[in-house]
Amino acid sequence: MSTAMNFGAKSFQPRPPDKGSFPLDHFGECRSFQERFMKCLRDNKFENALCRRESKEYLECRMERQLMAQEPLEKLGFGDLKGTKADGR
Repeated sequence: MSTAMNFGAKSFQPRPPDKGSFPLDHFGECRSFQERFMKCLRDNKFENALCRRESKEYLECRMERQLMAQEPLEKLGFGDLKGTKADGR
């Protein structure tokens, strides 16, 4: 029975997530973008394909404020929306 709890053999070495940390938005810097995205989802019966612009704007806000790692929009699936920019409402 002690085989499942054999902590003495090797010490556990935690490793960071592949994409790094994903800090919470404690100061609400991107709250308006988040609220617009969530409203869009509710208004469209949670069909996320209809809210891609709002999703992109929210992620751009997080990247600009270093709340997530910078990623190319193409890698995040927004290559077709690259020309549009968040308006900061």
